[in-house]
Amino acid sequence: MFFILSKILYFLIIPFWWMMILYIWMRFSKSPKIKKRLYIAIIMIGVLFTNPFIYRSMVSLWQPSPVDLPVTKTYEAGILLGGMAAYDKNDRGYFGNNADRFIQAANLYHRGIIKKIIISGGTGSLAQNEPAESVFLRKEFLANNVNDSDIIMETRSRNTFENGVFSKKIIDSLHLQPPFILITSALHMRRSVSVFKKTGYDFIPSPCDYKVIPRKFDADNYFIPNISLLNEWSYFIKEVVGLYVYKLTGKA
Repeated sequence: MFFILSKILYFLIIPFWWMMILYIWMRFSKSPKIKKRLYIAIIMIGVLFTNPFIYRSMVSLWQPSPVDLPVTKTYEAGILLGGMAAYDKNDRGYFGNNADRFIQAANLYHRGIIKKIIISGGTGSLAQNEPAESVFLRKEFLANNVNDSDIIMETRSRNTFENGVFSKKIIDSLHLQPPFILITSALHMRRSVSVFKKTGYDFIPSPCDYKVIPRKFDADNYFIPNISLLNEWSYFIKEVVGLYVYKLTGKA
């Protein structure tokens, strides 16, 4: 039930749909006063959520600072959270926008910082009718010269909370020694850290896939409206809302 409700909630937190709902309300409203107020609200949402400066400022505050792991120390395993790949109608896997998570895990492995890679990722689709994401990622790690014996798959999780719970069971069964390296996108790290602490891990966060990085001043990056940010905001709002929903429900 929690999984289904989270999907519904995600739909409701997308700014584009706020604008569409207000627009439909405006079209059917009989009151000129209400129509005017709804029109102003649509404009304000559009201006706010397409402004690069506001988006960059908020995301920069939310993302944790990069972590430089010492090359002289080796850890038993890195826990790689899914959410970077998807399948087509023929069940062929493809990398998505968060593929830097895969790159980070492969780099840590090949540099000798982590001995094993625990891939935590089932399928996040409501229908649950596609292969687990970790199946595709395992094939890609093998193609990138990661030893098969060093890849551990967790195929049941559908969300961050289940990432933590099911990975912990695997770690405990294999008697792997902490601390572990937690690998996920910087935008997703706050929620992940909160969940994994609640689950009882000893780990070191290793954020990657930064959506916003410090850059030299450029009007394009700060002031010129960008309509694609309506979609980017949905990911940020999802993380903020998701963290506090998890806290309220005792999952983080």
